[in-house]
Parts: sequence; C-alpha cells; structure tokens
Amino acid sequence: MRSCRKKSFLFSALYAACILGGRHVMKQREKFELRKPLVLWSLTLAVFSIFGAIRTGSYMMYILMTKGLKQSVCDQSFYNGPVSKFWAYAFVLSKAPELGDTLFIVLRKQKLIFLHWYHHITVLLYSWYSYKDMVAGGGWFMTMNYLVHAVMYSYYALRAAGFKLSRKFAMFITLTQITQMLMGCVVNYLVYSWMQQGQECPSHMQNIVWSSLMYLSYFVLFVQFFFEAYIGKSKSAMAITKKSE
Repeated sequence: MRSCRKKSFLFSALYAACILGGRHVMKQREKFELRKPLVLWSLTLAVFSIFGAIRTGSYMMYILMTKGLKQSVCDQSFYNGPVSKFWAYAFVLSKAPELGDTLFIVLRKQKLIFLHWYHHITVLLYSWYSYKDMVAGGGWFMTMNYLVHAVMYSYYALRAAGFKLSRKFAMFITLTQITQMLMGCVVNYLVYSWMQQGQECPSHMQNIVWSSLMYLSYFVLFVQFFFEAYIGKSKSAMAITKKSE
C-alpha cells in the first residue's frame, strides 16, 4: 500500500474530474434509468459488506469479550489475523470501486450533495494512507463501516428493485452513520489518551489529528443532512397540511 498512497490522490483527482465532466455532459442529455445495473451494483456491495461485517465483527467481538476494550482498540493483530487480515485489506481496496456510486447519481441526474463526494474522497485517501501503519483503532473503524454499509447498500438495492420502504428505514441508516462518526471520535480519543499515558497503543499524532478531523466533519455533515432531509421536510409538510385545513 506504500505505492498506493500516490495513486489514491490520482484516483481522487480523476473522480472529481469525472463528476465535473459527467454533470456537464448530462446537462444536454436525458437521464438514464439504470435500474437493473443499480440493483446489481448495490446488491454486490451489500453482500460484500455483510460478509465483511460478519468476519471482522466476530473477530472484534472475540477480542472485546476475552481481552477487553483496550486490547480491541490497540491490538494490531486485526491486520495480521488469518481471517481479519483479508477483510482489512479488502476494505481498503474497496474504497476505490465504491467511487462508482457517484456514477449512478450523475447519469441518473440526481442531486449530488457535498457530503457524498467529500466522504468518498476523504475515506479513500485516509484508508490508503493509514493501512500500512497498522494504526490502533483500525479494527473498530473498519468493522463499523462494514456494518453501516451492509445496511445502507441493502436499502439501496431494495429501493432500486422497486420495493416501497418506510422513511424510518432511511432515518435509521443516517442515525447509524452519525453514531459511527461519534464512535470514531471516541476511539481516537482513547488511542490518544492511552498513548499519553505511555501505554502500548501504536499510532502517531498526525494520524490521530487527521482521523479526528475527518470523523468530526462527517458528524457535522451527517447531522446537518439528517435535519435537512427529515426534520426540515417534516416541518414543511406539517405547515402545508395546516394551511390546507
């Protein structure tokens, strides 16, 4: 992954260029439906994330129950275990193909919000930057992301297939994302605290700072999205209903 650090910036630049170029081209064209490809895409990522969540989650649960919280955060064996090693590497690599999510948004002429592409770029850069250092907390970061994506992509696949799903399902997914960001900040704090106490919790300040800023920015953006998408719309709907009565 040392050589991939530079490639992550190249992928991010190409990704941004494709967004700008794609949106410019699509201004003059009719939107594509792409329902069947979207079902296949989302289902593939959902299955991948489900298996990843099961495999990394079972490992993390075992460490947590047998060796405690500190070991689950600081132990680097997550990167080297016979099973977790594969899923940790697969997680990092998956951040490149996941950029394809945006292709569907652009081609279907849906609203592309800042949170979407900012999240994709920064996760790719951070994951490819941090993996080789086997920093403390990685097991928690990856397992939480697998869990959230397992639910999120399953939801996308069902929606694309035409299933009518409750709005509460979408709200639940956003709440799990907000919780994930909070947990990320907590894990970073624990790593920093144990490092300051001189305990064995391998990381470095640069990584902790960038990771904390990333998680904090995600938290703010997801909270903002939650209020705009669910609370704000609910109030608007209630106001319209009262006016019509």
